[in-house]
Amino acid sequence: MGDNRGKSGYQLREELLGMAIGILEYRNNRQFDNECLRPEGQRQAVSPFATEDVLVVAEKLYEFVQKKD
Repeated sequence: MGDNRGKSGYQLREELLGMAIGILEYRNNRQFDNECLRPEGQRQAVSPFATEDVLVVAEKLYEFVQKKD
């Protein structure tokens, strides 16, 4: 994520939201690809992620960044 010193809370949250969206997009793309490998008639729709999903992932990333360990 780079150097967080000197970044405002807004900038950090913006970066974390972008990372969270990237993680969820990657997950959905993988799920879609896996469904495409299934035989016709056995494929399931891949649900899009919601805003709440983005916030949950971003909050987990923020908790990690705040760890002092």
